[in-house]
Amino acid sequence: MAKIIVLCCLIILAAFGSVNGSSKKQEVGFYELKKGDISMKFTNWGAAIVSLILPDKHGKLTDIVLGFDSTKEYQTNAPSFGALVGRVANRIGGAQFTLNGTHYKLIANDGNNTLHGGPKGFGHVVWKVKKHSNEGHTPRIVFTYYSVDGDQGFPGALLATVRYALIGNNQLSVTMKAKALNKPTPVNLAQHAYWNLNGHNSGDILSNVIQIFGSQITLLDSHFIPTGKFESVKGTPYDFLKPHPIKSKINGLANGYDINYVLDDGVGHKLKRAAVVHDPKSGRVLELSTNAPGVQFYTSNTLDIKGKGGFEYKPFAALCLETQAFPDSVNHPNFPSTIVSPGKPYKHYMLFKFSTN
Repeated sequence: MAKIIVLCCLIILAAFGSVNGSSKKQEVGFYELKKGDISMKFTNWGAAIVSLILPDKHGKLTDIVLGFDSTKEYQTNAPSFGALVGRVANRIGGAQFTLNGTHYKLIANDGNNTLHGGPKGFGHVVWKVKKHSNEGHTPRIVFTYYSVDGDQGFPGALLATVRYALIGNNQLSVTMKAKALNKPTPVNLAQHAYWNLNGHNSGDILSNVIQIFGSQITLLDSHFIPTGKFESVKGTPYDFLKPHPIKSKINGLANGYDINYVLDDGVGHKLKRAAVVHDPKSGRVLELSTNAPGVQFYTSNTLDIKGKGGFEYKPFAALCLETQAFPDSVNHPNFPSTIVSPGKPYKHYMLFKFSTN
């Protein structure tokens, strides 16, 4: 039986082409997509979004994604700019969990917790470029990553795929998939772009007006780990059920926003709106939809690093909207399950619509 399982895994991997960890060294580079008014760059280090350039309300072209100028900077810096993070995004409390009676100890990289899959999580490895097409109606790039059994402490081999595609009119589609090849394992992939709709080098995002379609948040303890309880956002600084400037509520918090919202009607698999962001200065609007149950709203609270063109990115220089499963779900039976098993693949969709107002 063991030989049959191994053979099946090899057949699956062969269908996806060569995998990371093979004898052929993967080169780290930049890749471009263009359609209409949008042009984007990516790197296979972390399957990351490097830039997204589109016009403002006056037609001026600007890059609205924080990042670096060289692939070396992506490989040697920590913020996960634009990366596809996993195997489990966000935090796992105590860097441990129990699955089917087996206790797993992970590599801690956020105090005693595991953050974004560990120190060598998916945002800090080389992905294979499976497909890159800048032609036709749907310019797209597809990255794959083979994560071995025991990677950062997680059980089972996993094959992850992310597809970025420019579709329709100024829309970016992100499709994340994963297959457990031999064991059940937790999976929670997230896209970690840092957005500043007025331009990556324009200062802070505190004047941005945001609406988040989540009536509850997952409560956190002092170590940013969910308690397992939910709290209504009404009457709190987290209430963005109606559009508000970020600066109008952020003073009610100690350090800024870094919280998971429970999206309304978020347990099913249908695509629903997660958030809308409007930058009054540029007129740019970002509308995000997803099939994930939650979205992490983060305002780059501790950011302090030199980025593109030598510009100094400081706290509140960007916002992140990471659609995801709830943090630490593997330790909270009342949260939607993140366990992926052989024969039951993981699918996670995001749709970004860009416009001006």
